[in-house]
Amino acid sequence: MGVELFNPDGLPKPDAYRQLSIAEGTRLVFLAGQVARDAEGNPVGTGDFAAQVEQAYLNIGRALTEVGGSFDDVAKLTIYVVDWSPDKYELLGEGVTRAAAKLDIDPVKPITLIGVAALGEPDIMVEVEATAVLA
Repeated sequence: MGVELFNPDGLPKPDAYRQLSIAEGTRLVFLAGQVARDAEGNPVGTGDFAAQVEQAYLNIGRALTEVGGSFDDVAKLTIYVVDWSPDKYELLGEGVTRAAAKLDIDPVKPITLIGVAALGEPDIMVEVEATAVLA
């Protein structure tokens, strides 16, 4: 794996994500925000926040597999959540955990979580953007 993740001394050490990634490789991959859509573009998990998180993560894994990488190559995630509130933390974690089990990966990455008023389509509750480094 070309991405080393850790929490440096002098910063908080959260369980849900890492503060820092050091990536070594030759190819940068900037993945557009992924949403809860299947390969045919059909909605997945309408009204179910955890299911939408899971699908977005699965889409990232699939996209990276297509270019010779995997979710393990992700150096940074940005997560956009419609109407974010702390009560969504548990559902976010549930969706990430389910995707991690299916992808057989450690999903703990440096993340930025941004609450937004809306995303591209009314049924989309979450969008996950990734940057990866492939060897």
